[in-house]
Amino acid sequence: MTATVAIIGRPNVGKSTLFNRLVGKRLALVDDQPGVTRDRRSGDARLGDLRFRIVDTAGLEEAEASSLEGRMRAQTEEAIREADVVLFLIDARAGLMPLDEHFANLLRRNQTPVILAANKAEGRAGEGGFYEAFGLGFGEPVPMSAEHGEGLADLYSALLPYVEAVEELEAAADADEARANVDVIDGEEEEEQEEIGTKERPLRVAIVGRPNAGKSTMINHMLGEDRLLTGPEAGITRDSISVDWTWQDRHLKVFDTAGIRRKARVQEKLEKLSVADALRAIKFAEVVVVTLDATISFEKQDLQIIELCAREGRAIVIAINKWDLIEDRDGAWDHLKDAQERYLNQLRGVEIVTMSGQTGQGLDRLMKAVFRAYEMWNRRVSTSALNRWLDGVLVHHPPPAVSGRRVRLRYMTQAKTRPPHFVVFCSRPEQLPESYTRYLVNGIRERFDIKGTPVRLSYRKGDNPYASKKRR
Repeated sequence: MTATVAIIGRPNVGKSTLFNRLVGKRLALVDDQPGVTRDRRSGDARLGDLRFRIVDTAGLEEAEASSLEGRMRAQTEEAIREADVVLFLIDARAGLMPLDEHFANLLRRNQTPVILAANKAEGRAGEGGFYEAFGLGFGEPVPMSAEHGEGLADLYSALLPYVEAVEELEAAADADEARANVDVIDGEEEEEQEEIGTKERPLRVAIVGRPNAGKSTMINHMLGEDRLLTGPEAGITRDSISVDWTWQDRHLKVFDTAGIRRKARVQEKLEKLSVADALRAIKFAEVVVVTLDATISFEKQDLQIIELCAREGRAIVIAINKWDLIEDRDGAWDHLKDAQERYLNQLRGVEIVTMSGQTGQGLDRLMKAVFRAYEMWNRRVSTSALNRWLDGVLVHHPPPAVSGRRVRLRYMTQAKTRPPHFVVFCSRPEQLPESYTRYLVNGIRERFDIKGTPVRLSYRKGDNPYASKKRR
């Protein structure tokens, strides 16, 4: 257990910039316009020898509870309740604002300790706001600059007692547990240590799709809490937020992503950053769940997203969300299967799961499909089995002759997995038509049951040992 520190403040005071500096990565989106961050984002922070969990939050604003800003504020208030200490940021250059004082009163009503930090305090321009911050009643503020890394030593000193207090509690709890388990036999202790040492790495799953396809709602139902901001407005999610989840004793790290619209429609800088963050989540995922809206499924943008995931070589599952809104389900299912046959020839066998993120209907079927796709993505075929299959292919459907000479396929092996990648050694690979490559790939899928995942096939030309010898 490590200390949890929540960064709180009104919009555009530099919370995400400080978050990125403390985690050592550009995880949170940063832009000059206020209100970029909407969901809570957590990360493992490091400041000197201190290790703690840091939570970036949406800027606090006064708003109706039912509005988007009100729901963002509710997420921030939940972060305050869960934190061991709150880091309350103000903008020293802008000076103290009425909104700062309003939310200082909010923090006083909570039991969570507060550290006041005057951000953007570099240079003389921040002096006035720094001294004004004393009036909030949280003691001496920490002058700092998240952008330039100034004042981090003072921030270290302010955080140290809270982080150490949590570590001491953890050490005391470990000592109590050790005393309680003093009668455990040696064999059981060894078995327990072995189990801890072999704890599985979580499966990385990215949930992607067009805006308003119900991605965040689906993840909230997985977690059993309103962890992610949702609502009828399209494009609520901006950052790619990762959450840890356990399904049937299997550990996953699930990434919620911003909706991906057609490139021609993405004009604003902030949306471009959000889409880039979503694409980055796809690259680092192992399985991608492409979420389609059941009422308007297999639009052109849906197909482009699926193609993008296939190009990245990810294992793919298609989730047809909002299935509870469909009345003629038999007709809708026939439409889905027809679209799959027409549009997904290069991903034959990809699983399509109908579900409802709102009610949880079909969620277990979706997760079973995710783990099956992951198993296919890691599928390895022995070289002997590949070449026995290749011999049969060459008898029944040899490659076409080019200029009267037939291309000879000599040998096949699997170069790697994740996704499966096969290499064929042959003569004149540059003269093999693309249609024959597709034929081989589809044959590999069917013969070795590799469905719904990208299969890559490349050719390598064998060296001619007599090429360097002079002809007599």
